[in-house]
Amino acid sequence: MDQLSATFAALADPTRRAILARLTEGPATVKELSEPFDISGPAISKHLRVLEKAGLITRGREAQWRPCQLDATPLREVTVWADNYRRFWDASYSRLDALLTEMKENEK
Repeated sequence: MDQLSATFAALADPTRRAILARLTEGPATVKELSEPFDISGPAISKHLRVLEKAGLITRGREAQWRPCQLDATPLREVTVWADNYRRFWDASYSRLDALLTEMKENEK
């Protein structure tokens, strides 16, 4: 699977998106990441493996705990991909603005 597809697959799940949102605040343990969810520890671990495989998180080792940390590098490729569509919509809105301006002038 290519990196962009892996990133989108990881982002497809709301639990994984919530985990990533939490990690924007800083590193966290698996226990800390699982607190807001009503799912099992193994289920959280599975989500973390998907995020790790997609390159969106890294897992360190400090004494007895393995903190997870956000790695937003793969999101850069998503931004580049989505930017093409932003330009499309910007151009579409510009054309719409021009049309509305022309219609207002024609009403006068």
